[in-house]
Amino acid sequence: MSGISAKDVQALRKETGAGMMDAKRALEETSGDVDRAKEILREKGLAAASKRAGKAQTQGAIGSYLHHQSGRPVIGVLVELASETDFVAKSAEFQKAANDIAMHISWSQPDWVRREDVPADIVAKERDIIAAQARNEDKPEHIVEKIVEGRMNAFYEDRVLDDQPYVKTAEFEGTVGELVQSLAVTMGENISIARFSRLEVGEGA
Repeated sequence: MSGISAKDVQALRKETGAGMMDAKRALEETSGDVDRAKEILREKGLAAASKRAGKAQTQGAIGSYLHHQSGRPVIGVLVELASETDFVAKSAEFQKAANDIAMHISWSQPDWVRREDVPADIVAKERDIIAAQARNEDKPEHIVEKIVEGRMNAFYEDRVLDDQPYVKTAEFEGTVGELVQSLAVTMGENISIARFSRLEVGEGA
């Protein structure tokens, strides 16, 4: 591998989690361009994860988080992060991700994991309200639908976990869904958030 050292390969492996031969081939393909090599590895990883999307996720881990105030826990979260194998579920990286997602949920207060979980009647009602607001703002009728789509994206970002920007931006910039997808690429198997529960003292009183 002309001009590409074992040190280069090792550095790329460390950054991407790719196997040695995959990292080596990516660097050879890009003539040592590390950024492009990362893109190639990510593209291949996403493709591999997509192929595994139908695989059963019968393993996983429960992430947890307690938020304390005045010396007592006032918010508690449990989240199930699902995987295909027990080997992946037991890894430190996987379990840290589950706990970090639980922490995210404590602050962001989502109502659903993914868009398809939102009941159809709630989606329909929200779309009707947004359309009425746009018309009350005297927006031209031909752009009302575009406004509805744009504001619905904001609705999902606010209330759907997968669509929410991940709060620990120093560790990952993107949505929670993209964080999980990145973990799936690194781990080499199908991973998803199965469910979560958030409790807050005094909520619903």
